[in-house]
Amino acid sequence: MGNRIRVGLVGIGNCFAGLIQGIEYYRQNPSQEVTGIIHDKLAGYGIHDIDFVCGFDVGDNKVGTPLNEAIYAYPNMVDWIPKEKMPKTNAKVYESPLLDGVGIWVENRIKPLESKKTHEQITEEVKKILKENNVEIIVSYLPVGSDKVTEFWAQICLDTNTAFVNCIPSFIASDEKWAKKFKEKNIPVIGDDIKGQVGATIVHRTLAKLCSDRGTKIEKTYQINVGGNTDFLNMKEQDRLASKRISKTESVQSQLKERLADDQIYVGPSDFIPFLGNTKLMFMRIEGRQWANIPYNMEVRLEVDDKANSAGIVIDAIRLAKIALDRGVGGPIIPASAYLMKHPLEQMSDVQAKKDCEKFVEGK
Repeated sequence: MGNRIRVGLVGIGNCFAGLIQGIEYYRQNPSQEVTGIIHDKLAGYGIHDIDFVCGFDVGDNKVGTPLNEAIYAYPNMVDWIPKEKMPKTNAKVYESPLLDGVGIWVENRIKPLESKKTHEQITEEVKKILKENNVEIIVSYLPVGSDKVTEFWAQICLDTNTAFVNCIPSFIASDEKWAKKFKEKNIPVIGDDIKGQVGATIVHRTLAKLCSDRGTKIEKTYQINVGGNTDFLNMKEQDRLASKRISKTESVQSQLKERLADDQIYVGPSDFIPFLGNTKLMFMRIEGRQWANIPYNMEVRLEVDDKANSAGIVIDAIRLAKIALDRGVGGPIIPASAYLMKHPLEQMSDVQAKKDCEKFVEGK
């Protein structure tokens, strides 16, 4: 087992800014308890055992810069650690293929690099960078709707024997074709579509399961979300949302004893409100009937920092992927995917998924 975990990052946006700055926060404040992770140590690996050795992006203002500077570059908003107090790193941000990675609503903010390289040249360059940096795990936090770019990185992982953590709803770990490829090459993959620590979908599915387990008849439910970062701006483009809605909806449906008709459930992003920044608001409603067909309903309003909500989950995904690598376990890591992701290959309850994750860590 290696002492360090060498990770490459794809899509250097707010999520990775929160992840990296959060680790630095705990380094600068060692007395603070680390919250938002399964356990402080997983098979001996803690949060400070992760080295982010390279990044990949398409933004003109990020490509070619050190990772410690790129995480503050516009349009990123996370500033939990002042830029001047973030330690310098030798890790750099390199060019990723553009493909479908930038939607029409965000292209004026991201300002993609005008590449002079062919797709083949970028592909070979990426493989070389991963090899030179001894990257063990690629973590992808591409914008929602980046299906072609996600498939590019999945194939890169297959070609370079690199584990893949897919945090967005472009289906790889949960797609039977891709899952088979990773299984055949014995390469770990965890995905798809990250669940927040206490996020909109995890709260919705937990309460829906509670109502279902307590014997009520759920008749209809909705979840709507608004936020003010580029993630929500990107999702104004409806064509990029198909897989996101499937992922969130199936995550809730999987917890019900009786599946709701498609027109009786709505789960999905709803709008972009600029002044909210990284704050995400969720509004959820469940309607149903109890004993003697007496109706009931509940409504929930959740307010969270969207990036703090996901960072600890990614830390766990990285460590679980490393454990799989150490043990020679490939293909979709089912317990990790079920616990950490909205759209795993196999759905299960969150309680069971956490138990299975802990058993996996123990080698059972």
